[in-house]
This record gives sequence, structure tokens and C-alpha cells, in this order.
Amino acid sequence: MTVHEQFAEDLALYALGALQGDERVALEKHVEECASCRLELQQLRGDIALMAMSAGGPAPPARARQRLMSAIAREPRMPVAVPVRSRRRLWWGFVGWAAAAAVLVFAFTLGRENASLRRELGAMRSLLSQQTLELGEAREIVATLKASDSMRVTLVAAKTPPQPQGKAIYVRDRSSLIFMASNFPSLPPQKAYELWLIPMSGAPIPAGMFKPDAHGGAMVINPPLPAGIEARTFAITIEPEQGSATPTMPIVMMGVGG
Repeated sequence: MTVHEQFAEDLALYALGALQGDERVALEKHVEECASCRLELQQLRGDIALMAMSAGGPAPPARARQRLMSAIAREPRMPVAVPVRSRRRLWWGFVGWAAAAAVLVFAFTLGRENASLRRELGAMRSLLSQQTLELGEAREIVATLKASDSMRVTLVAAKTPPQPQGKAIYVRDRSSLIFMASNFPSLPPQKAYELWLIPMSGAPIPAGMFKPDAHGGAMVINPPLPAGIEARTFAITIEPEQGSATPTMPIVMMGVGG
């Protein structure tokens, strides 16, 4: 038996990290002196790297690796000659061990991923249940808002003055306009409120002057207006008593027809 045949099995175990003790020391000393065994060791390590890349997945747990190495170390090692042409067959026996370890790692990883998927599925079911509940509440809100028999009440702060309100009734085909004001505050001398018709296009059109009475009420009835003007909205400004040709900012009240 040649020296190379003697170290053939030890090279495979050394490449797998399973060779320990005096045998490891002896092999390392031999590899330093033997170029042929160094080349063989490099080839074995390259095969291990390729096998690890093909297996994929994360590195095996330390305990699983230790069990694998212990099993390889416990294999009976008979002091028999190993022909050179048989070294590759011996090495592929160790590859079988490594492949089995890769299967164990894959099974472990698959089980862990399945547990993670089950947790994610549970979280998604919880979220779906919450969204279903929120959807039901939203439908109840919409049903209440749209109910024809609902009671609609406007609440205001106690002991506060009523808010100014204005209501305009306009008929374009007859150029007829009736405006009613309530709760308007009084104005300084020589000042008055002016109503404006804001057309769909063009400049605002004066639509009457008014001053509120002691109760804040006033009316504008059929002021002179151009025929057939389509109104987009109405607005009120504070102007001199004689009125203005264009609104003086700011606009104190505005409403959209409905």
C-alpha cells in the first residue's frame, strides 16, 4: 500500500471536517510535503462547495452538522489498501452522507417556512375579520344618512346669537329674484349690504341693496336684472349706501344654488 492510498480516506474526512486527533495532525503534515495529496484535497473541497451550492437553502443547524460528522467519524475504518482508481468511489460515499444531510436541512427549513406561513395566514384571517366588521359599520352609517324617515336636527351653542342666513329664489326665464335675509348684523351709517348674482361666465351683476331691520331681517324683491342670465351662485358684500358696480372685498356671504 502506497502512502497516497493510506491517506485516501483521511483526505475525504479531512475535507468534510470530520478528521480529528493524531490522524488529522499526521494528514496535515503529509499534505504539506505531498503535492499530489494537496491537489486531491483541493479537488475534494471544490466538490463539497459545488454540492453545497446545489443543495441551496440556509446553513444547517450546528446540532445537525455535529450529528452528521459524528456518524461519519464512527464509521469503521479498516487498515486496508485502497486502490487509486477507487478513491473517487469512496469519496462519493461521503457525498451520499452530505446529500442526506442536505435533505434533513431542507426538511427542517420547509417545516419552519410552513409554520411561518401558518402564522401569516392566521394574521390575514384576523385582518379580514376586522375589515368585514368595519365594512358592516360603514354600511350602517350610510343607511342612517340615506334614510328618508330620519330626523334631522341642527344643534347650536346655548345663549349665542343666531347666525345670519340668506335665501335667494331665482327664476332665470322671468329674470325674477326674491331674496330674504335674517339675523343680519346692523351696519355703520352710510353702509348697506349689496346682493350679487354671479353668472356662469362674466362679471358679477348687482342684484339689489338692503339694510336689515331691528331684528336683522330684510328682503329684496325683483331687482332689475338682465334677461336670461344663468346664475352660478349669489354673494353679499358691504358697500356704500348708493351701491357699487363691482363687489368690494371681502365677500361676507355666498351660497350655491341647489
